[in-house]
Amino acid sequence: MAANLWFWIAFNAGVLCMLAIDLFGFQRRAHAPSTKEAIAWTAAWVVISLGFNALIWLWEGHAKALEFLTGYLVEYSLSIDNILVFVLVFSYFAVPSAYQHRVLFWGILSAVIFRGVMIGVGVAFVENFHWALYLFGGFLFFTSIKMFFSRKKAVEIARNPLIRLLRRLLPVTDTYHGERFTVRCDGKRFLTPLTLVLIMIEVTDVLFAVDSIPAIFGITRDPFIVYTSNVCAILGVRSLYFVLAGVVHKFVYLKSAVAIILSFIGAKMLLADVYHIPTTVSLGVIGLVSLVAIGLSLLVNRQRLAISARSTQTDRYPLPVTNFRQ
Repeated sequence: MAANLWFWIAFNAGVLCMLAIDLFGFQRRAHAPSTKEAIAWTAAWVVISLGFNALIWLWEGHAKALEFLTGYLVEYSLSIDNILVFVLVFSYFAVPSAYQHRVLFWGILSAVIFRGVMIGVGVAFVENFHWALYLFGGFLFFTSIKMFFSRKKAVEIARNPLIRLLRRLLPVTDTYHGERFTVRCDGKRFLTPLTLVLIMIEVTDVLFAVDSIPAIFGITRDPFIVYTSNVCAILGVRSLYFVLAGVVHKFVYLKSAVAIILSFIGAKMLLADVYHIPTTVSLGVIGLVSLVAIGLSLLVNRQRLAISARSTQTDRYPLPVTNFRQ
């Protein structure tokens, strides 16, 4: 399957067509997508991805289809961490909501290219050096432990060395100029702050890909499955951002779930030559961990709301003071 060039051409052509329809059809006028619109697009990308998964089932059988679905779920689960960083970046730069979709569009388009290159390098590395699987597995296991036990720290984007360097080397305007990334002032070309936001989004995706791509290598080494599952997942991240941007911080067990998933895949890669964990088991573990994390997060938030409501009611209507003295 990986050697058939027509699969690659057909898939990438389909992706470009969908992105063109989205950009020039539904997003011709810059606007902030409503929650209803974002949910509709998120559902559309999921349906398209599952439809492609069905085609893989017909072409290559259930084994390859399960590998794609498992890789897709891994990448989709890890992408929620990206959304949290996107929220921080957009908040720091005070990006108007009408322009956020355009930034995410170009950021994800470049992410498809960067990830394609990284996957190509990773595949060549694994095929030529078998011990690379142990390297990736150990890296994922170490990352998961560090993630599980690390404390939550505030991200100070203003102190980011890349932002400082860009502002020092490149001419950047102080204000936004609509949805434009560059603008000409007094005969000189300037970048707008929207360009800095785009660079931060792209760098963030590359950093997260360092974790997610080795994770999918723990599921399959078929380059076509690794690439397509990655791309299908990140294409839905843009619309998912507008669904979860306001509530992503409420998923309090998300970080723990991601750490468990990474540790499981890391252990699977380290044990590859000793015991092969079936793809169905991997799919079940990843799905179960994700569902439990979502369920526990919803339960905790419901309890917090109930406590807050009782506290507010008590403050508003204080209990009468009874004098027990005779």
